[in-house]
Amino acid sequence: MSGPFVFIATNKVRDGKIEDEQRRVPGWIQFIQDNEPRTIGFHEYRSADGTEVEYIQIHPDTDSFEHHMRVLSDLANPSWKETLEGTTAIRMYGRPTQAILDMLEALAGAGIPVTVFDQHLGGFTRLQG
Repeated sequence: MSGPFVFIATNKVRDGKIEDEQRRVPGWIQFIQDNEPRTIGFHEYRSADGTEVEYIQIHPDTDSFEHHMRVLSDLANPSWKETLEGTTAIRMYGRPTQAILDMLEALAGAGIPVTVFDQHLGGFTRLQG
């Protein structure tokens, strides 16, 4: 059974930069909305202590996520480097392509823990109308 491709990345916030990150998010979300029309969902959450944020992305398939990675490489403003220290963990739901794994290593670096749940057993996604 094929399901959506879900990606979750945990990122460490630079010391004293959580407020800057919170101010950066609306523009970042708008950028994703404008440049990635197939993305089903894109959310950022912060930890209670403000030391970490997580990106949760829902894509209809791996092609959509590969497009996201290309957009990051080609068009994205690197302002996240001012507020985020780096990725500390990645979780993927769906079978990533080798291209996705290669792009993630190039962007996040080698040695980041990656967990993959590649077998979709069932579920549904409701779209707001």
